[in-house]
Amino acid sequence: MDDRNELARITELVEEERRLRTHASGGQPLSDADQARLAAVEGHLDQCWDLLRQRRARLEFGADPDQAAARTVEEVESYQQ
Repeated sequence: MDDRNELARITELVEEERRLRTHASGGQPLSDADQARLAAVEGHLDQCWDLLRQRRARLEFGADPDQAAARTVEEVESYQQ
């Protein structure tokens, strides 16, 4: 895996999130399925950003970025800001 793959996945998810939010902002409420998908997309984005940060930190400190591992959505979303 390399950062370009992760960035491409982030781009795909951001586009999907934007599409769902645009639909909702147009006065049309999201269906239950779309609301669930939006929540899933947000969680996956958090995971992707976390993995990318891990990879970059490992690289910065001389460790193998390929040893970074995706954490669960629950773990990533429980981080304090």
